[in-house]
Amino acid sequence: MSLKKVVASLRKNKSFLITTHTNMEGDALGSELAFYGILKKLGKKATIVNEDALPYGYEFLPNTDKIIKYKDNLKEIKFDCFVALDCSDLSRTGEVYRLNSGEKPILNIDHHISNQKFGNINWVEPHASSCSEMIYKLYKALRLPLDRDTAILLYTGILTDTGSFRYTNVTSFTHRAVSELLRFNLDVPRIYNSVYENIPFDDMKLLIRILPCLRREAKGRVVWFQIKHNMLRSRKLSFDLSEHILSFGRVIKDAEVVALFKENLGVKNEIRVNLRSQGKVDVNRIAQFFGGGGHKTASGATVKGNIDQVRRRVLAKIKEAID
Repeated sequence: MSLKKVVASLRKNKSFLITTHTNMEGDALGSELAFYGILKKLGKKATIVNEDALPYGYEFLPNTDKIIKYKDNLKEIKFDCFVALDCSDLSRTGEVYRLNSGEKPILNIDHHISNQKFGNINWVEPHASSCSEMIYKLYKALRLPLDRDTAILLYTGILTDTGSFRYTNVTSFTHRAVSELLRFNLDVPRIYNSVYENIPFDDMKLLIRILPCLRREAKGRVVWFQIKHNMLRSRKLSFDLSEHILSFGRVIKDAEVVALFKENLGVKNEIRVNLRSQGKVDVNRIAQFFGGGGHKTASGATVKGNIDQVRRRVLAKIKEAID
């Protein structure tokens, strides 16, 4: 069993480098910081290095000061084991994977169905609600006591990756785990408000400009938005608006798939595509066709080409899937 191999690896190795995917959100941060807590309780050395800085809205999480932003001069970090959390592919760590130049063993812990099994040890549970739920299981397997800080981290990770417990990845085990976490008297309204109801005023004005760009196809079964360079170039966003935009699309009557196309700033002819499904359409397969991946109901890919070309190609693939 992979979980047993993970436990054995934690017992065996003395020092660990921990990372997660680029464009971090609650599950990535919650799972890596909670995993860091496990290692410290086991008396191990641990370093967290991420490609990106801490995203807006997650300043309330415990121990975020332990996270180091990747720099080329970090290559002297010593570790026995490289740990990738919530990453379907090693390249999703950005440049951080380059720190493993000595080819130390890789521990891959993830819940994406598209995971490439790139580790020496691969603990992948596609049916888990989140990577944070898996770290909760790891705490139990190690018989380590939970504490309030860990409960905040794991609750935030589970909350965000289940769409506030609305998605099909929620199980009875998810609710049992959360029930135990809530025993630590968590400030649930504060967590929710920090993550979801904390949009800066200027970002909200931009959101209002984007929403009228909504379009639909296939008799309303597909809805999509697009964000071009000229909408973002003059603004430095504090908040990632993608999830809010996609949430607006998900609540539209008869919509089976929602797509968001965004031109990446600073990279010519590179489009970030985010896909959401109500459940009938497996958007992971569509994302994989374009070199991405994720979950059956939530996936993404980065596609080369101008935004009009990419949009036409992706929408054609979506229509094939819903026919």
